Amino acid sequence: MTTQRAQTHHCLFDTVIGPCGIAWSEHGLTAVHLPEADRARTEQRLIAKSASAGAAEPPPWVAALIADIQRYLAGEQVDFSAVAVDLAGIDPFRRKLYEAMRAIGFGSTTTYGELARTIGLSEPQAAQDVGQAMGRNPVPIVIPCHRVLAAGKKLGGFSAHGGPRTK
Repeated sequence: MTTQRAQTHHCLFDTVIGPCGIAWSEHGLTAVHLPEADRARTEQRLIAKSASAGAAEPPPWVAALIADIQRYLAGEQVDFSAVAVDLAGIDPFRRKLYEAMRAIGFGSTTTYGELARTIGLSEPQAAQDVGQAMGRNPVPIVIPCHRVLAAGKKLGGFSAHGGPRTK
C-alpha cells in the first residue's frame, strides 16, 4: 500500500445532475467531485481536492468508470466495489471507515452510529467522528457515503453542493 500519492490527473464529465469531476493516479481513483454551482467551480474544487497535475484524457478504466457514474446518477444500479481507489495519505481510521462504507450495497442504508459500531467504535462521540470523516470522503459515489443516514434513519447532512437534496 502506497503512503505517498502518485501524480494525479483529472477530467470533467456531464451527468444528469450537472458536471462532475474525477481524478486518478496510476494506483487508482483519487477523487470524485459532484457538481458545484458551475463547471469552473467544479473543476477548481476538484483540482484542490485531488492536487491534480492537470486535465488529461482519461485512460480506458477511468472512461469506463465515468460511464458507470453517469448511469448511476441517471438511476441505474451500478456496483463500484471493484474500482481501485488510491487512498494514499488517508489516515488509518478513515481507510477503515471507507472500506466499511464500500460494503454497503445498492439499496441498503445504515446510520452513522451503526457504521461506527461496525468498525469497532462505541464511544459516545463515535457517530459524530464517523460523520466528520465522511464529510472528507474523497470519492463519493464509489465510497457510498450517501447511504449513511442520521439517527432514526433521517436524511442528515451531505457535504456536496446542494446538501441533503443532492444526497
